[in-house]
Amino acid sequence: MKSFEINSELKQNYKFLIGSILPRPIAVISTKNLDGSNNLAPFSFFTAVSATPMIIGFSPLIRTSTGGKKDTVINIEREEEFVVNFVTESNMHLVNEASAELPYGEDEFKYTGLNSLESDMVKAVRLKESPIHFECKLRDILSYGDHIGSGRFITGEVLKVHVDDSILEEGRIKTSSFMPVGRGAGNDWIKTSDIIQFERKMKAQIQK
Repeated sequence: MKSFEINSELKQNYKFLIGSILPRPIAVISTKNLDGSNNLAPFSFFTAVSATPMIIGFSPLIRTSTGGKKDTVINIEREEEFVVNFVTESNMHLVNEASAELPYGEDEFKYTGLNSLESDMVKAVRLKESPIHFECKLRDILSYGDHIGSGRFITGEVLKVHVDDSILEEGRIKTSSFMPVGRGAGNDWIKTSDIIQFERKMKAQIQK
């Protein structure tokens, strides 16, 4: 087994993160630009934080190309809201196109051919091709630096959830119908088509 001292080398640290923490779910974040146009961007540093209140979190890194904040961060800082959409086998190719670094204000929905839906509680639109939407208001932004490679942890409180009827079964989201896709190392994407089950051993199980 090889061991590595952690230092400030971006490439080494990033490869260890994306090669170890996987499969990573992908948050496709939609926000409003300053001019009212729509922004859409996928982030694979994404997780659940709390159930009550319902809090999610994701971590956008400083752009490696420019050393500046990503458009999503700029918009959330200003509007204090966003929508979390999800990646599936049916939308993953177009969502990947949304990761292109477009000029600020250029609409990723129009660029990719993806479609938008109006939200109920926030100004940011939802991604029609996603079977689940979380409408969120900003809770916290933690910054770990403003240099290339550093990140922010952005948390949002979910105000409203939308779930397509086709993936619901007795009030639960059925993974085999949802068909979510995650990220791996490098250019790897990971499907959830091979599902196994284990009985959890804790006494109180929320999922039952």
